[in-house]
Amino acid sequence: MILTFLKNDLSIKVLGISFLTLTITACSPLGGGSIAKRSAKLSTGIQKAYAVHPDTANRVAPIIVQSSEKHDVDPLLVAALIRQESNYRAYATSPAGAVGFTQIIPRYWQQTCPGDLYHEHTNINCGTYILNHYKNQSGKWPKALAYYNVGPTGYHGNRKMKKQGKRYAKQVKQHQKNLKDAL
Repeated sequence: MILTFLKNDLSIKVLGISFLTLTITACSPLGGGSIAKRSAKLSTGIQKAYAVHPDTANRVAPIIVQSSEKHDVDPLLVAALIRQESNYRAYATSPAGAVGFTQIIPRYWQQTCPGDLYHEHTNINCGTYILNHYKNQSGKWPKALAYYNVGPTGYHGNRKMKKQGKRYAKQVKQHQKNLKDAL
């Protein structure tokens, strides 16, 4: 018996004859289909849930979908993180020096995410990468979100920072729920 595995398909073949084909698809809140189709749905949701201008939503939705797919993060979570961090303002800058849609601090992440962190694609891709990195480090999305806000050292080293991180995670999850409800 020869087992053949294809991307998103599991087939069992004996002597070249397929006996069973099981297609495994990811369950996405945006449904299936092309990136363009999923991006259009996400853009509409972003506009409804967060009152984002259509030009901005249409421009960033494909970036969110592609970055989410690349880094295995729910695109609604990335969209919610952007809502929390910058309210969809591309040139937002925090007092701590964080920049762009996902509010990346260049002095911490420039080596990992080279390029102009004000550039939408670079910024969203880097923010999505960081979120996935923190998920892998912490094991849970709420903790990953808290790390995103206060950093792992802040989360583990200071009770006040840990509380702030948990509050932040709760806010992002609420934005995610609002977006899901708008779809």
